[in-house]
Parts: sequence; C-alpha cells; structure tokens
Amino acid sequence: MSKFDEAVALYREWNGKINVVSRKDIDNLYEHHILHSLAIGEYHPFQPGETVLDVGTGGGFPGIPLAIQFPGTQFTLCDSIAKKIKVAQAVAEALGLDNVVCVNARAESLPGSYDYVVSRAVTTLENFYPWVKDKFRKNIFYLKGGDVNAEIADLMRRFGLPKGSVHTWRVDSWLTDNYFSEKFVIDIEKNYLCSPKSEK
Repeated sequence: MSKFDEAVALYREWNGKINVVSRKDIDNLYEHHILHSLAIGEYHPFQPGETVLDVGTGGGFPGIPLAIQFPGTQFTLCDSIAKKIKVAQAVAEALGLDNVVCVNARAESLPGSYDYVVSRAVTTLENFYPWVKDKFRKNIFYLKGGDVNAEIADLMRRFGLPKGSVHTWRVDSWLTDNYFSEKFVIDIEKNYLCSPKSEK
C-alpha cells in the first residue's frame, strides 16, 4: 500500500506539470485510475517471469499499478506521446520499479512479442487489434466501459473469431463503487485470433 500511496503523490506532483490525468479527476486518482488498473490483476494474476506490453499507457495506466502488484512480471509501457511516457518513466524510477521499461513508440514498431497485452480504452477493439496482432502470445486484457457488446461483435465479425473467443468480466463484481458499474475487463484469447475477413 505504501507504494500506491507514493504513486498517488507522484502523480499529483507530475500532473501539475504535464496533464496525464484530468485535473477534475485528480482527487479520485487512486479509485478511478489505480484501482481500475488493478482490476486486470484481479481478473488474471500475472506470474513471475511473464512479460506484459501496455499499449497507449499515457502516464502509466494500467502498467504501473500492475507492476507494483506483480514485481516478478516484466512490463513494457509504450505510448506515442513523448511527454506522457516521460511521466510514466519518472514515476517508475521514483518508485524503484525495476520491472518496468518505458518506450516512446507506437506498438506496431516494437520488436518481438510478449505474453500479454494490456490497455485502457485507447480506441475501439476493432481498431486496437491490428496494432498488437503480432505482439502477444497468450491474451489481450482490455479495460473498457459502457455497452461493449456491439464492439465485441464487430471485432469478432471482422477477424473471424468464433463464439467463446472473447470473455468479459464485470469490474463491479470486485469493486462496488458506482463508478465501476459499467466497466469491464475484456479478455481476447490468442488461440482464437484469425486473419481479418476480406471486405466485399
């Protein structure tokens, strides 16, 4: 808990210089950003030695809270906006997170692959998947709110995913605050992913 308290203080300090969290939401940073990020770890605990790519991390969400929770797992945080990744790097260094690497890049340009990809609602699932289709070996865990059914259906239709390939987990089954009432962890399994269907 002391690491999370320290993270809140660091983000408050940095947010005054570089806006990575809405200023009207900074007082809710722990509940709305750290706890929301940790929902992925509650749904799927990572194991020591595994590797995780956080795409569109911004100032470090969900990657930094997950790296605190799972110190034996290696996290690579990437974002195309340099000033945001600067904040993530500074916070990771101040917290002494030696399991975090921060990269100013687009996910498609990164070499190699990872066990998992995580992200927090950076775009639609249909847009997101092509960015990471060659970057993971096991699962995507995607934090998303609202009515996700239509978006999941679009993803499955576009990439030919069969029934049972995508799972949703309600965050409010763990966190009871109303803020989480329409928020989900969306789990996309690697084994089911196919090539996109040709458009007619």
